[in-house]
This record gives sequence, structure tokens and C-alpha cells, in this order.
Amino acid sequence: MTKPDSETLLSAKNLTCIREERILFDELSFDIGSGDIVQIEGPNGAGKTSLLRILAGLSRPYAGDVCYLNDSISRSRDEFNEDLLYLGHLAGVKSELTAEENLYFNLRVSGYNDFDKREILSKVNLTGFEDALAGHLSAGQHRRTALARLWHTNSRIWILDEPFTAIDKRGVAELEALFIQHADNGGCVIVTTHQDMGIISDERLRKIRLEYRFV
Repeated sequence: MTKPDSETLLSAKNLTCIREERILFDELSFDIGSGDIVQIEGPNGAGKTSLLRILAGLSRPYAGDVCYLNDSISRSRDEFNEDLLYLGHLAGVKSELTAEENLYFNLRVSGYNDFDKREILSKVNLTGFEDALAGHLSAGQHRRTALARLWHTNSRIWILDEPFTAIDKRGVAELEALFIQHADNGGCVIVTTHQDMGIISDERLRKIRLEYRFV
């Protein structure tokens, strides 16, 4: 449940997802409000990534709808996309570009023009690697390059698929602190992860667990 004084940002309305004769989830409904941090749980193959992609409007459910500010995202597509930051399981980093160029590309595509690339990269401990080709960076540095945009966004809805992959404990703690800050500022975070949340209390963290069954 969202907090009584929070604004409902995103709603799942009776979502059903079927993949290869498996019901990943059926008539799934929930509201996510400003201030919420939500972890999607479940075994491998239960549909966590499928759910995130449906919530982000990248996939269509077998049945049901997703609403942004109480209106279907199919009708409020432009406004919803402006308020959404989605990071998939893959880092989405171009190996032929430097870390700085990747960040510049991602932020410009999102409509941002005024930003300090090196200052943002310093937030994810990439100082000294700004001019390194992404193809020469480690998996953890790839992930931090992708995550850097979280430190420069006005989007209230963050949907993140396994953001902690290849990130060390310090990086995980820094990300969790950023999640809390974002939620406290009126945003929401929806995340999948196989790792335990370290600094986000059980009282603060909402969990939605998925199971699957054969049709």
C-alpha cells in the first residue's frame, strides 16, 4: 500500500502475462506512489523482467493495463516517457564510445542539455576513466556508466532491472542511498535484484513477489 499522503504515480490494473504456456502473473494489481521503493521478487523465470517492461510500456500484457497518474500509459505516452527512467538488465553501453561520450549520449537523448559530465561520472567513481573506451572497461564500470544518469534526471519514476549487477558493496550502498533520496524527494523506485538491500529498512521497502504456474 502507498502512504496515505503520497501521490499515486503508477498503477497496475489486473495485469496478466503468459510466456510459452506459463502464466507468469495473473490479474496482478498494485499502486506505486511517490516515496515508494518497491522490490520485485521471485524465482528465475517468474516474470520479473517481463513485469518491469510492461510497467515501462515496452511490452504489452496479455490482459490488463498500466496507468500513469490514473490514466492509461497508452493515452499519456509522451508525459509518461518524460517522467520515466528505465534501465534494463543489459548495461546498454556502446563499446566504441568513451564513458563520457556514453553519458553525454544518454542524457541528450533524454532531453538534457546543461550538465557537467565529469562531475556526474565522479558520483559513480569513474574519475580517471572518463576518456577510456567503454570496450576497455570492466563489467562493473560498464554498469556504473549506465547508472550515472540517475544522478542527473528529473524523472520521478525509476524502473531498474538488476542495477546492482557487477557493482561492489560500496557502490550498492551508494545506490541505495540515492534511492532513498529520490523517494524522499517525491519519486518512486521499482527494482529487481538478487541481492539483499543493505541500508533500506524493511519498513521502507515494499516487496511484490511473483510466482508462475503452467497453463
